[in-house]
Amino acid sequence: MPDKMNERVLCFESSLLDQLGRFQGVSTEPERYFPLIVTPPNCSYVLRREAEKNEAYKQIIPYVLFVNDTDIFCYRRGKRGSEERLREKYSVGIGGHIEVDDRLLFSSDEIGYYDAMWREVTEEVTLDAGLDTHDPATAPCVGLINDDSNSVGRVHFGVIHLISVRANSVSKNESVITDSGFVPIEKAQQDRERYETWSQLCLKHIDPLLASAHVPRTVA
Repeated sequence: MPDKMNERVLCFESSLLDQLGRFQGVSTEPERYFPLIVTPPNCSYVLRREAEKNEAYKQIIPYVLFVNDTDIFCYRRGKRGSEERLREKYSVGIGGHIEVDDRLLFSSDEIGYYDAMWREVTEEVTLDAGLDTHDPATAPCVGLINDDSNSVGRVHFGVIHLISVRANSVSKNESVITDSGFVPIEKAQQDRERYETWSQLCLKHIDPLLASAHVPRTVA
């Protein structure tokens, strides 16, 4: 297995966040940040080994939520996941790093952002065939995550996408994903302490995130 620390991953300089307005937790103003952080020359590919230790960079991580009416897709990360710090944690987000090779595989955008997002999603889960993965409107950016409260958060930046799907139209596609399925949003919120930090933040702000995607919140 290749060493993931030798990959080159998409980043932007942390100083850009200071210029745009640094926030802690979740921002529901994606239009303020997202277009700029994924547009060259504001972003570039950096050796992951360096980016993980250098707080001058923020690694851009798509974080995709799947919702259906009153439910949200969740899963538990396995014991053998590539990210040791997240093992056995519950999550509502699917995603990962944007690698330099993503921009070479396709040509839908200059840096390969959306191609990388869909690559990560389809590696981890099987989706309803009816989703149009070539239309950015299928997975709108509804928010952003910045958590400077710990060393991991200080070198990562989450881009929250929300996809509205039919019931039971998402299923796991990797052995490192366990206990997967749709659960009531309110149940996930009640059990929030079992989830990884980014998922906790998303569940805390689920109503404005749904509103940003123009998905009405239905209460069971």
